[in-house]
Amino acid sequence: MADRIPTESSPSVASLLGGIVSDLQTLIRQEMALAKSEMVREWDKAKTAAGSMASGAGVLALGGFFLCVTIVCVLREVAGLPWWASFLIVGGVLTTVGAVLFFIGRSRAAEVHVVPPQTVETLKEDVQWIRNQT
Repeated sequence: MADRIPTESSPSVASLLGGIVSDLQTLIRQEMALAKSEMVREWDKAKTAAGSMASGAGVLALGGFFLCVTIVCVLREVAGLPWWASFLIVGGVLTTVGAVLFFIGRSRAAEVHVVPPQTVETLKEDVQWIRNQT
């Protein structure tokens, strides 16, 4: 028994590698869950922006139709303008309102992130951590 060397209770290389692989799998699963969560949030923002733009376009078209005819007739009767001038004034005002609604929707759409920023940041941190481990 004197020729036996006492073994240390340190983990083997295989168990260390197994632990690293297991940790890496867990990390990848967590990153995928985070990416999915962020994508759902971004999709909701995109739907809201698209809804605002569609609503603005619909209201613009419907209101423009009814008001255009009414205002053109009023300009013709009250101001004594020719038909073409009355249509030009009304068309210019409606175009301005439509442009404002469009640009409001466009600015909301610009807030949508195609690449989830939080996931990108955590992936960078994970890569750095992995590099430090090797």
